[in-house]
Amino acid sequence: MTTPLDNIPANGGIIGPDNSTSTGVKVTTFTADGNFTQSPTNSPAEIDYLVIAGGGGGGPGRAGGGGAGGFKTSFPGGTKLTSVPYTSTPVVVGAGGSTTSNGGDSSILTITATGGGKGGPFETNGSTGGSGGGGGTSDFGGPYSGGSASPGSQGNAGGNSVTIHTAGGAGGGGGAGGAGSNGAPGEPRGGPGGNGTANSITGGSVTYAGGGGGGADNRGGPTAPGGIGGNGGPGGGANASGVGPTPSQVGQANTGGGGSGDTWYTYSNPGAGGSGVVIVREATGQFNCSGMWPLNQVNTFIKAGEWI
Repeated sequence: MTTPLDNIPANGGIIGPDNSTSTGVKVTTFTADGNFTQSPTNSPAEIDYLVIAGGGGGGPGRAGGGGAGGFKTSFPGGTKLTSVPYTSTPVVVGAGGSTTSNGGDSSILTITATGGGKGGPFETNGSTGGSGGGGGTSDFGGPYSGGSASPGSQGNAGGNSVTIHTAGGAGGGGGAGGAGSNGAPGEPRGGPGGNGTANSITGGSVTYAGGGGGGADNRGGPTAPGGIGGNGGPGGGANASGVGPTPSQVGQANTGGGGSGDTWYTYSNPGAGGSGVVIVREATGQFNCSGMWPLNQVNTFIKAGEWI
């Protein structure tokens, strides 16, 4: 015989969040400014991060390649951000630098990565940044130096230029994984951009923050038959133009890659830097119920749909 109580669904005696012990990982990627809201089931409220600033722009006029945006990460095995608020947290993603500017900074909470340094124009040193921009060329004198990397192990310096009579090769922009190369005599050649650095915070390995290739002088002549731009570094760095109708490239978006210096004068097309990215990795799960919950935690779990 049934009773009225038989029609009342049971909840197994659990009051509070589901007591499943399974845990997982949640990855949130910001390719533009936004707000990060931590999962209510992330305990003890800590996160891993990868913060990449915008790459510096390549300079105009036989110019150096742009430096990669600063590279900061806690993953894997680094110091996580702790005591992360459950409220909305602003995230800033740095823009790539124009052909006359450094890249923009990227940030979340206390972590800020510095924008990449712009490549040095004709007869100008490269600029300091997360990674430094490459040095520009000159007709006589020089060489001009690559910019240094910002403090905090964010990247590497840009390469120096080289001058051969009235022609030369500019330095490549620095990357997160290596310095930009110097310009080279010969045709002449712009220096390749520095290598980026691979990271697997998203679950798969991706390379970020490569430096932009340095430009060159392609006016020709017995000592300089034609300049060739340097290759961009792996991780979004842009290739500089060479002889022929090959335009310079821009740094790859959301990698912090540096822009390319131009190869003067026929193909004067410097490239802008690539935008940055901010990636957050946090633990998620449902945890054993202790039986007593403060009202603010009750409200948090109700909003998340975890209270039963």
